[in-house]
Parts: sequence; C-alpha cells; structure tokens
Amino acid sequence: MAVASSASAATVTTTVAVTATVQATCLVSATSLAFGTYAGLQVDATSTVSVTCTNTTPYNVGLNAGLATAATVTTRKMTGPTSAVLSYSLFSDTAHTTNWGSTVSTDTLAGVGTGAVQALTIYGRIPASQFVTPGAYTDTITATVTF
Repeated sequence: MAVASSASAATVTTTVAVTATVQATCLVSATSLAFGTYAGLQVDATSTVSVTCTNTTPYNVGLNAGLATAATVTTRKMTGPTSAVLSYSLFSDTAHTTNWGSTVSTDTLAGVGTGAVQALTIYGRIPASQFVTPGAYTDTITATVTF
C-alpha cells in the first residue's frame, strides 16, 4: 500500500521601498499676437501665454522689450521697412492699464501652478496717430517664467 505524503510549502516576504523626488518645473508656450492692418487708428489684439507648472509651484511670467533698438518694456517697437518703427504696448489686464514687463514682483504676472495648463492673456495695443512708412512690421517678444 502506498502512503501519500503532503509537501510542505513555505513562503517568505520582503518589502520594496519606492521613492521619487518631484522637482518644481514649468513649461511655457504662446500664440502669436497679430494686430492685422493698422491705418493710424488704435488697434487692440490679444495673445495667450500657456503656463504649466507643478502643483503649488509659485511662478512669475515676464515679457521682455523685444528686438527693436531702443525698445523698452513700456515702449515696445515693431521694426518695418527701412528700419522704421511702430510703437505698441503689452498689458496684463483688459483695461490696458497694467504694463506687462520683465521685472519679477514689479511688472510681471504672478501665479501658482496647479499641474494643469493655465492660460494668461496678453493684451496688446498700437496707439493711434502713428503715420509711419507703409509695409510689414514685426517684433519678437520672449516670455520668461521664473519659478
């Protein structure tokens, strides 16, 4: 007669520590600011700066003076034919009263990251009564996120 024997099973366990360090980070992108045709009357236009920062990360978005010679953050200039310039301004509010510049805590736009895209509107204005050389005018503004 055969005797069945049962196999004895044993187990052991351990734990695995899982860690990560999340570094504060931000991403930024922007749409073009297209004023269209200017004929000596005030023209307003908008652009969007999209900022994505890690949750709870404080940030500031600044806009530089652009590429034109002698341009400042309060008097920006697009360059056109034969180095002619067309002045314009950028604001952070719909009333066009708060200049958007590049000095943190002075004229930048502050926010706190949520981990999702935050859309910020740039309000642009070309003032009236500039009778410059006809043609195409351009500038490039750099948006900088400080966090």
